[in-house]
Amino acid sequence: MTQTIYGKTEGLKKQVLTQLEGIYELRADEGQLISEELALVLRDLTEAINREISIYVDRKGQVTAVAVGSDSHVELPGTDSRRSQNRLCGVACIHTHPSGAPRLSRVDLSALRDLRFDAMAAMAWENPSSQPLLSFGMITDLDEDQQPVLQEFGPFKVKDVAAMPFGNVLHTVEKILAKRSRGHNLAEGPERAMLISLAWGDTASRWTAQDSVEELAQLAETAGAEVIGKFVQSRPKPDPVFFIGKGKVQELSLFAQQEDIDLCIFDDELSPAQQRNLERALGVRIIDRTGLILDIFAKRARTSEGKLQVELAQLQYMLPRIMGQGTSLSRLGGGIGTRGPGETKLEVDRRRIRDRIAFLEDQIRRMKGNRRQQQRARSKNEVKQVCLVGYTNAGKSTLLNTLTHSDIYAQDQLFATLDPTTRQLELPDGSHCTLTDTVGFIQRLPHQLVAAFKSTLEVVKDADLLLHVIDCSHELYREQSEAVYQVLQELEVTEKPILTVYNKVDRLTQHEGLRHRLEQEEDALCLSARTGEGVPELLENLARLLGQDRVELELSIPYGESRLAARLHEEAQVLSETYGETGILIRARMDKGLGEKLAPYVRK
Repeated sequence: MTQTIYGKTEGLKKQVLTQLEGIYELRADEGQLISEELALVLRDLTEAINREISIYVDRKGQVTAVAVGSDSHVELPGTDSRRSQNRLCGVACIHTHPSGAPRLSRVDLSALRDLRFDAMAAMAWENPSSQPLLSFGMITDLDEDQQPVLQEFGPFKVKDVAAMPFGNVLHTVEKILAKRSRGHNLAEGPERAMLISLAWGDTASRWTAQDSVEELAQLAETAGAEVIGKFVQSRPKPDPVFFIGKGKVQELSLFAQQEDIDLCIFDDELSPAQQRNLERALGVRIIDRTGLILDIFAKRARTSEGKLQVELAQLQYMLPRIMGQGTSLSRLGGGIGTRGPGETKLEVDRRRIRDRIAFLEDQIRRMKGNRRQQQRARSKNEVKQVCLVGYTNAGKSTLLNTLTHSDIYAQDQLFATLDPTTRQLELPDGSHCTLTDTVGFIQRLPHQLVAAFKSTLEVVKDADLLLHVIDCSHELYREQSEAVYQVLQELEVTEKPILTVYNKVDRLTQHEGLRHRLEQEEDALCLSARTGEGVPELLENLARLLGQDRVELELSIPYGESRLAARLHEEAQVLSETYGETGILIRARMDKGLGEKLAPYVRK
């Protein structure tokens, strides 16, 4: 290192210059603002030349510059250390005040603000043999205009300053500055996120932890985050404290600091204690897969019922995670008539959430009743119902738009559809049915969502036919299909007729063998909702499947049996009705079972 003495060195003896150069050989400990030895050397040399001396000390404790001034001020040498809005420059400036007070001047504070020093320190003493006193200033925060907030500390005895954990203070300050700066820029850009997945347990499945973290990246981008890093940790089982182990947490903490990470997303559901421990260790916000999916659902909810269902799921997820801190755990005071220990703030919060959950459940039950009325009206009119189910982003909304010539929201993103959408569909035989688009499923769909959306998903239970839409261009389409069937089993609808539709075959130009195998499957079709390929075949199959258990009959109902005519209006689709001399002539389409019961009245 070049041992240059900056500033006004004219008139200094060679011996003094040599002593000044010797300052470069002195060090402070890493994380220390100044050592006691270095402070005493600066005092003695300042007394010898009666001029201010200034030094730069980096974070390793190395002296990087020495400058000499007059008896009242010293010009600071330039520094090529980093300077940015959310970081300090990595160098502390320490200078002496001969025959002065250990207080920072306006010039000192201005230099601290402009050059963004780790610290600006001023040192003085009463006499040449007394212990020096030192004051130092730091940038401790940013104001609303993103300008540095300065704070001065001291004066302290040098030996006390040498014992301070200055490195820890610096680390805390830089975290505060980074958060303030990022908070100011959130509107200008997405949150910076790192993703973490844990590989443990059964590793024989084709759906690996790496596949899962890639899907998590899609979810994060759908939520509006920018994925900076992805990590997969292998362990025999999750760590009960940090989930991924303390060593990995330390590694990720460094990565989070280096990359200015705002958010850490885990690919598994964390316990409340694990989430709290990870937030303390990493210093960033922690959410898990369930919390991320809930956030996406909250953004996508459009109808009143959808918003209520998402809020219910969020509160059910939040309830066990509410933790009181400090004074918030204190008992609420009670006066006359309210004797006793009272509730803690934590208990009050939990009670309010439980009350809100009960209210939301009641509102959803009422909406469920309204939907049942609509369902009965459809059943009365004998309108067949077809429901689209499938993995998220399989192309269900695009298929509904293609079949019914609609324009509902359909994008290449996860959970583009949240609220059910129903449209009328005309089939080739002239009959009509309703086609309903539903929320997509996903691997490990949070149970809170399945429970909250159960009323909405009852449209699946009421359907006469399920169209299972599969994105066959996805490498893991089989695993995605299995995830859908798991949710259907939870809804207890796997006994319903299911027609499998392999969508996006237009993307299989390089996989003709796969397409041929899919076309050979029973109760399966290949099509492209985007190009329309295979759609006519789908419509023909829908007409065939929906008409299998129905017959069209012409009946002669005697006036004395007019109750049968009323029954037909309730349970069948009446196509025509004529009043004759002896009875009512009715042509109707009905279930085979009802037709068999009315066989004696069939007109020959």
